[in-house]
Amino acid sequence: MPDSEDKTHWMQIKIQTDGEIAEALAEVLGRFISDGVVVESLTKFNPHTQENEPTGEVAVSGYLKVDGALETKKQAIEQALWHLSQISPIPQPEYTLVKDQDWMSAWKEHYNPIPLGESLLVLPAWQEPRSGEKRHIIRINPAMAFGTGTHPTTQLCLRLLEKNIQPGTNVIDVGCGSGILSIAALKLGASHVIAVDTDEQSVKSTHENGGLNQVSPSDLEIGKGSVKDILSGRFSCQEAPLVLVNILAPIIIRLFEQGLEKIVQEDGILLLSGILDHQENNVLEAAQNAGFIVMQKLSDADWVSFALRKG
Repeated sequence: MPDSEDKTHWMQIKIQTDGEIAEALAEVLGRFISDGVVVESLTKFNPHTQENEPTGEVAVSGYLKVDGALETKKQAIEQALWHLSQISPIPQPEYTLVKDQDWMSAWKEHYNPIPLGESLLVLPAWQEPRSGEKRHIIRINPAMAFGTGTHPTTQLCLRLLEKNIQPGTNVIDVGCGSGILSIAALKLGASHVIAVDTDEQSVKSTHENGGLNQVSPSDLEIGKGSVKDILSGRFSCQEAPLVLVNILAPIIIRLFEQGLEKIVQEDGILLLSGILDHQENNVLEAAQNAGFIVMQKLSDADWVSFALRKG
């Protein structure tokens, strides 16, 4: 009889794809995987820069317990993936049996740091930066569905943040997800950030990642809520000179209907991301009606992001 320690307890499901569909895949897998979904940016070593650089490919994976419910879960996942594939093509998932004692380390050893923009580096929580690293380090637990830095919308917003943040400024991050943008703002010199999200898991993740980065709770104010809650006075301030919104376009338009412009100080800057190129006209119309003018536009594949100034 085989030793019980050699018994297989977990099955890894892994899908390798481009960054655009990664968050949608993670959301689908997260419905069936209770221990967290891993989103890792695949990298390739560049001998010229001596750095691991993103290839644009992303692996989305998670672990299913091998028990009587395994086949039912696999069928449910396959059905959910089929529905998603009607929107965008999805590669077939790979299934691998993993021994119980190996499942936590199976993906950790392959997760690589992600350089973002000109001065930021996302590190998984358990890794240390290389000696002499000059980039600002953002530690993230990648066993979460959103906000690991792999998606174009996050990368575009971070690039805009680098260009538009002023040392000592206050920032509001609406739809904070994992907290990566809020933490980046503090690393880049913000004095105080309010990070809000309507999803309880996102609030929890932001708290966790704030702790990983040794961010003071007095500097990073986290809570469940949105624009209306900020305007109601539930947080320490009701407006800021820099506001970040990295959410899907229809939600951005809905936030303008709720008074998004009111939480941006006069002559302040609003960074918008999460917008597909065919949606930009509708978003810009809402922004311009609220008194904003376009300062800068960045794009990556089908995604666009904007830096806007409140007139």
